[in-house]
Amino acid sequence: MMFKPYPLGSGRIDDAALAEDKKSCRKIGPCGIGRRALYLNSFFIDRRYYVPLSMVTRVYKRVAMSRGGFSGKGIFATLSYLVVEFDGGQQKVCNFKYEQQVDDFLNVIRAEYPSIPCVSAAAEQRLAEQKARREEEERNRPPMSAQAEKTVRTLDQALDYLERRPELTEQLSAAAKRRRNFQCTHGSYRWAAMAITLLGFAALAYGIVSFVRHGSFAIYFTLFGLAAIFTFAGFSVLPTARNNRTSIMRNDEQAQQKMQEYVSAYLDFPLPARYAHPVVLRRMKRAVMDGRAVTTAQALDVVKDDLRALNADVEVSQEEYDEVVAIKPLFLNAEYQ
Repeated sequence: MMFKPYPLGSGRIDDAALAEDKKSCRKIGPCGIGRRALYLNSFFIDRRYYVPLSMVTRVYKRVAMSRGGFSGKGIFATLSYLVVEFDGGQQKVCNFKYEQQVDDFLNVIRAEYPSIPCVSAAAEQRLAEQKARREEEERNRPPMSAQAEKTVRTLDQALDYLERRPELTEQLSAAAKRRRNFQCTHGSYRWAAMAITLLGFAALAYGIVSFVRHGSFAIYFTLFGLAAIFTFAGFSVLPTARNNRTSIMRNDEQAQQKMQEYVSAYLDFPLPARYAHPVVLRRMKRAVMDGRAVTTAQALDVVKDDLRALNADVEVSQEEYDEVVAIKPLFLNAEYQ
């Protein structure tokens, strides 16, 4: 088997079974999920390592935030990693280019291997504490008025309708994130990316010339390695057929248009199509149940105020973070209108 994956930890799979499992594994970003093992990437090579599923104890997401955090500012905005714990506490941290791929990986693990925890041990403890705190809050909530109860029913019905087409909300959120990230990426970064890419091509050209002239093998490895690093680093920021203003804005408009067509069939949908996301409806419902709002309009204003108050200096739980990154770009792009 070409590029046979290297085992991590003490677990092993025989070569024939490993080859078949890797060939048929579900590829998500640089990693993969097989029937026998998880396939994990090195810095340069996808699915370079494997861990037998029997050795996996925990799989979860880790997010590192650059300056700007929730606003999407900064050259990277957020860096997403997949962490796999195995074999008595060992860890493998896998870098992903797109956070959505990490989420997709974890969704498959939850669905197909529910016995594997998909949060860190610390997060698991925090979730238990949050659950206990929520239960306590629910017991101490003030009784709702008839109008508030009607609003909650309205939001529940709208939520049920929206969740029938999850792909529309996923497209809406993903398109909004791309638009926000593109708009918050300073133009100088693209010039820097162009310079990095040109350095990569220059290193590649010099490497080829050195090879033709029979230079040292050390030079080849160094130059070709630099060429790969510079070129791939630059390509991630350079404008392409999909990564340019026209394409990104068009995708966002199309996502909003599809959502508008869908919610138009629902009489008096309680949200504008640009904000039509289940997380928004759930946060509106919590605002009403907590006594912070009575009508849907008031609940939406509470959600807007809460999102405005969140920035990179505010520490939140993983659950809160996942909600915020899913919906805050929708409101930022629309300037909370």
